[in-house]
Amino acid sequence: MTGPLVPFREFVLKVHSRCDLACDHCYVYEHADQSWSTRPRTISDEAISWTARRLAEHATTHALPSVTVILHGGEPLLAGPARLRRVCEELGSALNGIAELDLRIHTNGVQLSPRYLDLFDEFHVRVGISLDGDRAANDRHRLFANGRSSHPMVMRAVALLREERYRHLDLGLLCTVDIHNDPVAVHDALAALEPPLVDFLLPHATWDDPPPRPGGSPTAYAEWLLAVFDRWTELRRPMPVRMFASVLSSLNGGPSLTESLGLAPTDLVVIETDGQLEQVDSLKSAYEGAAATGFDVFRNTFDEVAAHPGVRARQLGLAGVGETCRRCPVVRSCGGGLYTHRYRSGSAPADPGGFDNPSVYCADLAALIRGIEERTAAATESPAVRAPDELLAAHLDLTRTLLAALHDTLDGRGGSLWDGAWRLAAAVEEEPPGAEALDTVLAHPYTRTWLVGALEDVEAGRGLPEAAAERLAATVAAAAVRAGLDLSVPVAYRDGGLHLPTLGTVLLGGPRDRGPAVVRAKDAGFLVRRPGDAPGAEPRIGPGEPEGPHWLPVHVLRRAPAPVLLLDDLDPLRDCFEEPATDRLRAQEADAWAHRVADAWSLLADAVPDQAAEAARTLTTLTPLSTGGAEPGSHGPGALGVGPSAGAEELALGLLSGFRRAKLRALGEVTDLYALDGTWEHRTPWGNEHVTFSRLLAETFERAGLGLYDPRYLTGVPEALDKIENAAEVTVDGKQLISAVRKEISGTRSATEKNRDRNLPPSGRPSNVAASDRKVTFE
Repeated sequence: MTGPLVPFREFVLKVHSRCDLACDHCYVYEHADQSWSTRPRTISDEAISWTARRLAEHATTHALPSVTVILHGGEPLLAGPARLRRVCEELGSALNGIAELDLRIHTNGVQLSPRYLDLFDEFHVRVGISLDGDRAANDRHRLFANGRSSHPMVMRAVALLREERYRHLDLGLLCTVDIHNDPVAVHDALAALEPPLVDFLLPHATWDDPPPRPGGSPTAYAEWLLAVFDRWTELRRPMPVRMFASVLSSLNGGPSLTESLGLAPTDLVVIETDGQLEQVDSLKSAYEGAAATGFDVFRNTFDEVAAHPGVRARQLGLAGVGETCRRCPVVRSCGGGLYTHRYRSGSAPADPGGFDNPSVYCADLAALIRGIEERTAAATESPAVRAPDELLAAHLDLTRTLLAALHDTLDGRGGSLWDGAWRLAAAVEEEPPGAEALDTVLAHPYTRTWLVGALEDVEAGRGLPEAAAERLAATVAAAAVRAGLDLSVPVAYRDGGLHLPTLGTVLLGGPRDRGPAVVRAKDAGFLVRRPGDAPGAEPRIGPGEPEGPHWLPVHVLRRAPAPVLLLDDLDPLRDCFEEPATDRLRAQEADAWAHRVADAWSLLADAVPDQAAEAARTLTTLTPLSTGGAEPGSHGPGALGVGPSAGAEELALGLLSGFRRAKLRALGEVTDLYALDGTWEHRTPWGNEHVTFSRLLAETFERAGLGLYDPRYLTGVPEALDKIENAAEVTVDGKQLISAVRKEISGTRSATEKNRDRNLPPSGRPSNVAASDRKVTFE
């Protein structure tokens, strides 16, 4: 077994080995492993003390911020209040000053009373109760040995937990699925109790002892759970349901939220009443001794258990599931199912443990995941994938959110320039023209460049870079000028210049000069005053001021049919491309750029009008590069760096290629298109090369866009789209994007027939296209 050891963070402590109910579906008493009968009824003082010592040792070794201990059984309440107090005191004392202790207890609720809950309140022990639904459902299995119903006593326990004095201890309800029960009645009975969480558990079963399937349906459990899901949705999700939340999370690129689903490594160990250390308890369903490790708390550390082959097998993620599961598109969500449910005796010699199989619930899990995806895709898809304007809005929101996070993290330590700029930003936002102008400057592609770097510095304890405070002040000043607001905005200049993003650079001295200044809008232009400037002697920049001794305006390309674009060769942060940015262009060079871009845009508007229109709404800034083709910047969707091009045809392809890559990068910054990138490899249809999912997606997305310009780039694209759509990595939003690409290229050949005779390479990329590798306010 390879890979780093995964420390335990969850510990199941058996405080009593017997139960007061005789549930016929209990894995402890009714399944293969009967070791419970040889164990002490109640955990001993010695076992408690050694458990506490081992917990502290493990938490210290791995610097764990917190550990979770679940008091379990049997029925743990049978241990009695005095024994449970001893457990809580010992564990709390041992971990004091080392790690936070999250204590929980899972009980059938029969014995629960105020004396227990007062104890749990004292030690912050949260309580989970097992309840299978209404009385009919609960009485199907959860009975006393004499056949008497436990339901009234459990309901009293739940009612106690719902009282105001104990509500904070309520952990939720655990419900074992029985497909003989009415799923809607079960859901409604649980929802009526207003639990903070419901956890549906599939009954433990193996290939040797499969779950009952009335009527023989291979997806009976999925159908039952989807009926619950539909009712849950119909009632607007009255309580969280862990199984559903886990599937929804993984479908959208997030982690699994339960051990029974997903590929997260196990971090749980069981301590029995006699101090024996075991693997996950459900393994008792497989065979006698399946959970055993041969270790105990008296002689062995938890690290020794973590290194046990059986534990390691459940820490390997994708490598820990069988070959059939590794090839399955839903494996990221189901994770091969609960390890116990994969057991089959007499497996192949290569699988001596018997667990290298799909889950006995394999068909159910696949049907459940696909059923949830079908029911929720439209509601969970990101609007940014659907519409370009939503993508721009999401990026502006992201920029504002990061800016607010930086300000909050600074917590008053940003300095006078930062604090003053923040206050003035709030004043700018109070006026509608100011709010629009501030959004325009914040949406400038290079805002995110300084913002991300500053946030990293502050979070790393390096403090706010001086240049970041200067940039915020310049951003506010540029917004005030654009809006024509009568505000004096303190700024700072360096290297003899004050750069106002989206506007230009004011020249204020020699290359080493620096200092404070004030920017103020004046007569549709603005003036810049430094300390000591005589009245009227300060630099005054009029509206549309041409380049002069005090002013270098950002070049603006205004030649139809291209959109109005900034040709930014001034911004100090523009050097965020793989190729170096050029120095300041002369006026005639900028004019030549305008002609080239217009000629290239004419070709795009003729051949790919939809993409040209979207690019016109999205792109705001071109930055001239010394070499190379067209490439997206480091952050945000609005900028392209563009190198020298031989002609309109080459530039058109470069702009189209760069725009596609910029859009995909922008989407990836505001939504998850895939997860676990690099876990699998995929063959590209055009190069027969094995690549990561992210590269396959990037190349496919780019080639599809180029294929709209010339169909020869579509070679292999439909096959690649099939691969992506059926890959385990793709999320709901990723599938939505692929669906949009399919729609884009439908009918492409007839629409672009006229482009076939263009002088383009027969396959691959054009020579200049590089390979792809909520509103927040100032308050």
